[in-house]
Amino acid sequence: MKSSDMHHDQQLARTILDSLTAHVAILDESGFILETNRAWKRFAKQNQLRMRPETKEINYLEICENTDVTTDREGLQVAAGIRDVIAGRLDEFVLDYPCHSPDEKRWFYMRVTRAPGPGPVRIVVSHENITSLRETEIQLRQREEALEREKKKLEEANTALKVLLQRHKTQRREMEAEVIETTHRLIRPVVNRLSGMNLPKRASVLVESLDERIAGMTKPFLRHLSNVESLLTPQEIEIAAQIREGRSSKEIASLLNLSITTINFHRRNLRRKLNLSHTSTNLQTFLMGLTD
Repeated sequence: MKSSDMHHDQQLARTILDSLTAHVAILDESGFILETNRAWKRFAKQNQLRMRPETKEINYLEICENTDVTTDREGLQVAAGIRDVIAGRLDEFVLDYPCHSPDEKRWFYMRVTRAPGPGPVRIVVSHENITSLRETEIQLRQREEALEREKKKLEEANTALKVLLQRHKTQRREMEAEVIETTHRLIRPVVNRLSGMNLPKRASVLVESLDERIAGMTKPFLRHLSNVESLLTPQEIEIAAQIREGRSSKEIASLLNLSITTINFHRRNLRRKLNLSHTSTNLQTFLMGLTD
């Protein structure tokens, strides 16, 4: 090859090397810097590195190994990686690392490779500034953490709401049971007595109206009961209403003029139609829950 052609190739290689935004240095097999590109020199000068800006004929491995491990733990890792590439134990060594200055936070991506071809060992070390990428990753992670915190708050609020709703249902059920129990214990007996008396027609109409209003108090329950999948007979609905109000089979039998055996038969049918045959669920408790 003519010397002019060689010179042209060298100039072209230098132009290409200087055009790269990455900070590039060429090392020999001992770790000495043989050549650097413009980006490397500019970075060394701007950051006042403890070496000449061009950093030629300086042992890069010694610089990495002599760093203060308390502030630059990556130095020894970098030196070990470069030695592995020089020895052929690794084809490539890469590392993401922070390189913060007093004025800004920066991150770099380091890549160490062995130049191909015959001749002396040549190691290419490049440092690419990935600050914008890393800042984007940090922002995304912060957003994800913020979303996770909001999600946790919503879950806690949802749990609290469920507790309040359950408490409301329980209180409503207890109030309803108390009203129905009080009505049938204190009011129903009086109404029944009045119904059995020989009252004037106008009074009888009022007693009948009162009885209907008392019965109307259980209508929400009856509406839920009629919506269950199993079809209940009118008598089963009536017996279910009596069970829900806490009456025993004997009391229901007396009230409806039926035998206890018949009432117990209907109880079994109710449990079967309400899918309670093979559970220990109390029938009265289940029926009271139908108003929820």
